[in-house]
Amino acid sequence: MYVNAIGFGAYCSSGQAYVGGGTPPTWRERLDGRPFVPCRDFEIPKGIRLPKAPDGKEWVLRVTITDYTLDSYNGGPRAHLERAYVPVDAQDRAQCPFPDYMQQFWWRFEGTYPPPALQIMPTYTPRVNVPAFFTLTPDSSMLVKSDTKVYTPDEMTSGMFDDKHNLTMRGMVVQMVIDPGDNTGTLTCKVGVTPLADPDGYDQTQDPDHQINTCKHVYKKSSASQPDGMYTVKLTITWEVSYWIGRDAGEWHPIGQANVTAVQRLPVQEVQAIGG
Repeated sequence: MYVNAIGFGAYCSSGQAYVGGGTPPTWRERLDGRPFVPCRDFEIPKGIRLPKAPDGKEWVLRVTITDYTLDSYNGGPRAHLERAYVPVDAQDRAQCPFPDYMQQFWWRFEGTYPPPALQIMPTYTPRVNVPAFFTLTPDSSMLVKSDTKVYTPDEMTSGMFDDKHNLTMRGMVVQMVIDPGDNTGTLTCKVGVTPLADPDGYDQTQDPDHQINTCKHVYKKSSASQPDGMYTVKLTITWEVSYWIGRDAGEWHPIGQANVTAVQRLPVQEVQAIGG
């Protein structure tokens, strides 16, 4: 499994449960006399930075199934994957061919973070000296992805179903650092921690001075003097990726965190009052 600033994913060996009747075939039986090729080359995941490859070569992610036994239906209890970034040419690639029959032993799983969508409450255009509350939209603050296979009741209870082949991964924003763009420094906001009265992170029944959400900023000047009349708001969004394996939504196991940066333009206006 991996997590980086672009997204998250996993590479699994023998990633599909056996759905036929009777005893599941072993890997050796699936091969039917053909050679087992334990390695496979993938493109480098987005967000990974590597030095220039040697002349005539290019970088690949080489994933290898190790400590496996062919006389098992799932590779055996010690089977696992090892990953390496290696520069390859045509001769190197020939060491890890990928014939069609090897597809049954591999499964690729990927997710990409949604573009951040910053929303400001109580109005999108903040007013000077009135608290502006920052949140991400629900759709841009969480991503849950699982395999698409739907198991029948018979498969779930027959013993042919293998819990280890039901993978779900979740990306969730846990922190957001905001530079409001007015040279006042940054504010750090915990995300997904404090329950709020509204999915937008703003309780419409309360005024700005009585909100649970503490992710707020008060602009002291309008953005009229800024380029295009807007402040440049800089975001550093921390995604935490977790997974669980099995039929039921059990305990989430964290894999790691990654930061995503973004910029959003924001107009700020003076409060208009009626003169007497």
